[in-house]
Amino acid sequence: MDDQVRESFFKQVEKEPFAKKFGFRLLDIEEGYSKVEMDLTPDMENLWGNAHGGAIFALADEAFEIASNSYGKVAPRLTMSITYVSSPSLGSRLVAEAKEISKTVDTAAYEIKVFDDQCQLIASCQGLVYRTEKPLSFLKND
Repeated sequence: MDDQVRESFFKQVEKEPFAKKFGFRLLDIEEGYSKVEMDLTPDMENLWGNAHGGAIFALADEAFEIASNSYGKVAPRLTMSITYVSSPSLGSRLVAEAKEISKTVDTAAYEIKVFDDQCQLIASCQGLVYRTEKPLSFLKND
């Protein structure tokens, strides 16, 4: 992966309003791969005082979005499914890792796993994107 493209992704995640709201931090990116973390905060609780599934999904989706667009081309999501395996403790640091498992001319499939800071599997996801040739808008500006 080109260093300028890599740096552009780090800068974009730092500026992204949704990433700021959830405190996402991009840890690593390669073509077809990303690793993103966040801390579970009290405002991410559900009605029962556990981590809200939407917060976990949002983290997995961020990693998926970055990995699938890491080639510098727009890759809109076609589908994403999640299986919640265990409930993390509030205050935990969660890490989502997205890996490309299949790529064709038109589509690419990804596996996304979310772990807590004890390396316990929290969620497992699968996602599919449509691959385009349209360059990412923020790369055209760099």
